[in-house]
Amino acid sequence: MSEHPLRVALLEQITALLDGGQAHVSFDDAVTDLPFAKQGIVPPGLPYSAWQLLEHLRIAQRDILDFSDNAANTYKPMAWPDDYWPKLPTPPHESAWQEAVDQIRTDRERFEALLQAGDLTTPFPWGQGQTLLREALLIADHNAYHLGEIVTVRRLLGEWKSA
Repeated sequence: MSEHPLRVALLEQITALLDGGQAHVSFDDAVTDLPFAKQGIVPPGLPYSAWQLLEHLRIAQRDILDFSDNAANTYKPMAWPDDYWPKLPTPPHESAWQEAVDQIRTDRERFEALLQAGDLTTPFPWGQGQTLLREALLIADHNAYHLGEIVTVRRLLGEWKSA
């Protein structure tokens, strides 16, 4: 039996939204080619470096993935905001940026696989009304917001290309 066309269309649109690049900058465009020397700079008037924003994206997306994929009831809530933001503006080592980028991509792929296999609209038994659809939209919205901030940081650092 084939999937309902509405589900197929909805999953197509959700996946495109998660991948980005429609109404906002794509993840890849926002995070590619930022020199290590500038990843930890907090521009004047802003509260975060590009590294802190990227790491926050990684942590928050992983938390949403862990919450959504909790059939084994192993999810442990994190403390807001302390557990969601790195303390230091600078990456711990030169490869940390790429490691975070790779983890975000891997976790997004895992979440997209969860979407393909899961029920989008039935509330999770372990939640308070959250659904897989709600969590997908939360990831997309959260990522779009902070990717915009990364672009702003990059512009202020002179590390953003013009379209």
